[in-house]
Amino acid sequence: MKADLKAYLEECLPELHQLLKQMCLIPAPSGFEDERAKFVKNWLEEAGAEGVIIDEAKNVILPMNCDGKTDLTVFAAHTDTVFPAETELKFTKDEKNFYCPGVGDDTACLAMMMMVIKYLLQKKLRPEGGVLFVANACEEGLGNLKGTRRLFEDYKGRIAKFYTFDGRYVYTNDHCVGSHRYMIECTTEGGHSFNAFGNANAIATLSRLIADLYTVQVPAKEGTKTTYNVGMIEGGTSVNTIAQSAKMLYEYRSDDAECLAVMEKAFKEKLAAAQAQNYGTFSVELVGVRPCQGEIDEKVHKPMVDRVKEICTEETGVECVSKSGSTDCNIPMSVGVPAVCVGTYQGGGAHTLEEWLEIASLPIGLRITARLILDYFNA
Repeated sequence: MKADLKAYLEECLPELHQLLKQMCLIPAPSGFEDERAKFVKNWLEEAGAEGVIIDEAKNVILPMNCDGKTDLTVFAAHTDTVFPAETELKFTKDEKNFYCPGVGDDTACLAMMMMVIKYLLQKKLRPEGGVLFVANACEEGLGNLKGTRRLFEDYKGRIAKFYTFDGRYVYTNDHCVGSHRYMIECTTEGGHSFNAFGNANAIATLSRLIADLYTVQVPAKEGTKTTYNVGMIEGGTSVNTIAQSAKMLYEYRSDDAECLAVMEKAFKEKLAAAQAQNYGTFSVELVGVRPCQGEIDEKVHKPMVDRVKEICTEETGVECVSKSGSTDCNIPMSVGVPAVCVGTYQGGGAHTLEEWLEIASLPIGLRITARLILDYFNA
């Protein structure tokens, strides 16, 4: 690592800490990242960036040397969090950790990418090929990867490699976990809990379906993992009302397309059986689809993965291992574009109000981020 880059990465740590705090305190639920997107755009422009845009999906995009290029490399980090807009966001610290909902996933990764971009701008470094820096929207949950989907629509056929900074640096995700997500609602006649006793109860009817779904045996295909989950259930009116309506969110996941198809078949069979019992009416809405990966050119993909693991292992002193994951990489890899998810911090409690981040991991993650990005620049 060059001396001036090393010095910058050390000197910018107070600014990184402040940037992280500022962004953590800006609510950014999936689909409502507007204020954080505006902040990122303004910050990049104040750092000297030109041509920064916010697209219709609320992605913040900074192109570098992209005109006429059809072999673009993307570096991305997502702006959204899992927390609703009304969540109380408090940023606190102690001697070891920062604490705040979303402090790690994915605000820390985004902040580190932004600090490296600032270095590139200060040094007027130019990428060897075309590079897109993207602070993308809608990675989490029912955001359904909308931001990355839009990116690949707008740059169709032009993106050759994709990296996303997300998660802890002891892992890299180089294989995609696909998923199908459903909102299932049951409606029944309902009524007064005493006077109409015996009428079908939507909560009970939906519960029968849930219990039946939990008897499904996941495919036992070697080298794969398949799961399912009911993540939310709600309904009813009061303690003395036979519920007329109840609904749930249900998903199944797999890192193998054939196994995902098996789960889809099992779900449809269980749903059909529930409908045939005539205890209530079911409506089903497919609210999220994350594709498994398609055919990837391993001659391109493997060196990308190996380089990420090499950098992470060298900087952390701990072997970086590959695993499957559900990330923004699902979209590029579903259309054959090699992609890798790169972790840049250590912490825990992701997707909880108690999320925390090891302060000492930030310099390490910053070096990982810088080394990978600088591989694509004439430094």
